Amino acid sequence: MSSYWERLDESLRPSVIASVESYERALPELVRVTAEMESLMRQVMGEADDAPLFITSRTKSVESFREKASRMVAAEPDVAPALQFPEPLRNLTDMVGVRVITTLPSENAQAANLIKRRRSLFDCRGDREKDIGSIESGTYGYSSRHLILRTIQNDVVRAYQEVLDPGNKHSGSYLFECQIRTVFAHAWSEIEHDIRFKAQDPRAWSPYFDRQFTATAAMLETVEQAFSELHERYETVTSFWDADGEGKVSLTPNRIKAVWQTLLPHVDRKADDDWGWAAELVAAHGLTKTIDLAALLQPEIISNVRKALDHRYSPGPDRLLDDLLLWQFGQRHIELTAEDASADQTSRRDSLIRRHQQMQRYRKSLGF
Repeated sequence: MSSYWERLDESLRPSVIASVESYERALPELVRVTAEMESLMRQVMGEADDAPLFITSRTKSVESFREKASRMVAAEPDVAPALQFPEPLRNLTDMVGVRVITTLPSENAQAANLIKRRRSLFDCRGDREKDIGSIESGTYGYSSRHLILRTIQNDVVRAYQEVLDPGNKHSGSYLFECQIRTVFAHAWSEIEHDIRFKAQDPRAWSPYFDRQFTATAAMLETVEQAFSELHERYETVTSFWDADGEGKVSLTPNRIKAVWQTLLPHVDRKADDDWGWAAELVAAHGLTKTIDLAALLQPEIISNVRKALDHRYSPGPDRLLDDLLLWQFGQRHIELTAEDASADQTSRRDSLIRRHQQMQRYRKSLGF
């Protein structure tokens, strides 16, 4: 594949060669700068509520530096060829790169904000969401937060600057790039880079590759959204068990509805939004807090009830909650919520007694 270096105008080669020689001479110190930036980033991320999966770094290779330094501005009639980066050692901000790899998209913003607040270490000179335009245009591409950071009076940077430009006084300030992206976006971008940008022969490229990359980017967005929703549900469910927080919220009809729809979204076929009946049922047993309902709506209890009663039709919320309370409280549930035994009509009591007997037989069969 034809490279920028191979296409470089002869008049510009001496300048690029000089820059490459200086870069190669100072590269060992720049590698130390890279290690220092990764170490500082680990220090910063150690304070994150959601620690990143991992942090990596890389120093631009001599070959890669030469390629980027060889880029020319678009040719214009009667205008002498010019370099896109006339002073690459000063103009390029990606010679040192750090990557912070997160689990979920929401963590990208958290990580970026944490980094930007560490003003004693870094001065943020640029912050952009790569490919944000793809969302606005209705197309797909991986999303990555890109920060351009400047170090603050860093001694390791000073050592690099001394090798690059000996004799002068140096500030220890240096621009480098920090990318923050999810592990899914990281995998996608690494594969895309290997195929799209490292292809050895442009003739081997097929439009179908572009189509596949677009398709996988769409799937990536769907997977990330699914995991984000899963994480949000997990956070909500675990909060129900916080006896000093969400767990102590009173069981109003709307609260019961919200908890039920979070824990049992597949059992929600009510025709209306009236959950007052549910509040009355649980209150009869002194269940007044969210944590009480969460303890009742456990998969093992629900499975036992389903097996014991062998429902002909999948029960809705009203019937299932009634059965769960009957399983937990037995005869007491009947006495607290059914008609008086001496009443003329005892249809509810009769139904509860029949179901209770089924539950007792099931328990006996299991040796409960």
